[in-house]
Amino acid sequence: MKSGMIEITSDLVRSLMPQRDERGHKGTFGTALIVAGSPYMTGAGVLATESCLRSGAGMVRIISDDDALLPVKINCPCALTAPLGKDVKDALKNVKKYLPKASACLIGPGTDEEDDKIRSVLTYLIPEAGSLVIDASALNIISRYKDHYLPLISARPEKGLDPAVLTPHVGEFARLCDGVLKPDGEGISKFASEYNAVVVLKSSDTLISGGQGDSYVNRGSNSGLAKGGSGDVLAGLLTGLYAQGMKAADAAVAAVYIHAQAGACARSLKGARAMLPSDLPGFFPEVMNGIFGEG
Repeated sequence: MKSGMIEITSDLVRSLMPQRDERGHKGTFGTALIVAGSPYMTGAGVLATESCLRSGAGMVRIISDDDALLPVKINCPCALTAPLGKDVKDALKNVKKYLPKASACLIGPGTDEEDDKIRSVLTYLIPEAGSLVIDASALNIISRYKDHYLPLISARPEKGLDPAVLTPHVGEFARLCDGVLKPDGEGISKFASEYNAVVVLKSSDTLISGGQGDSYVNRGSNSGLAKGGSGDVLAGLLTGLYAQGMKAADAAVAAVYIHAQAGACARSLKGARAMLPSDLPGFFPEVMNGIFGEG
């Protein structure tokens, strides 16, 4: 592991997260746009959306296939929804309609890697979205078409955009770098530096690097988080914090800590075997109140 990594603590997260303006309105706290879910992975959209809402974001809109939107409408009544559309033209039209209103955007959880609509939307978002989180299936698409997507990611700062936040697990990171870089602090720092990105490497100890400046580690293994859907929760939470005006790396640090602490609460109450990713957002209030000394 890279030496000199900063361990994430409650005090650090408290110093990074913005104070809540009691006179604020929903526009004050940002708008998140999520492209997630598919007919065969409907839960990903629900998990990402609920987590984003629980982050404190003012408005959250999810764009997805019609079959994947129904579970969101049922489980996340506070969210806004929009159809992805039947073809590439529809998808781009719908994303372009809502992107200008978004202060942060997420693409990837539960999306279909073989869907031309998703690939086209990803190609559009990377050079256009001011604040962008890329997760799950979208990372696998990038891995398959590196020559196309990685230069777009690298060029974001030149266009005045924030660095993209990539949230791979160890396997996804190996595919992104063709196994050349080790899944450790030094490896993700090199990748982040080369492509002007923020990398969140999800593992038993989660590592965060922006390539330049400080790198971070969140310690505390929890096998209960080693279940499909945990990453969707983290991505939604990160995007919601990002939408509230946090810097990319700061939002990643705060999200990783809150996610891990919620996991610890779920494990304490339900056990590592029985806890589910869907349990996690319900513990965000307890964790956040603890960070700010509220409740």
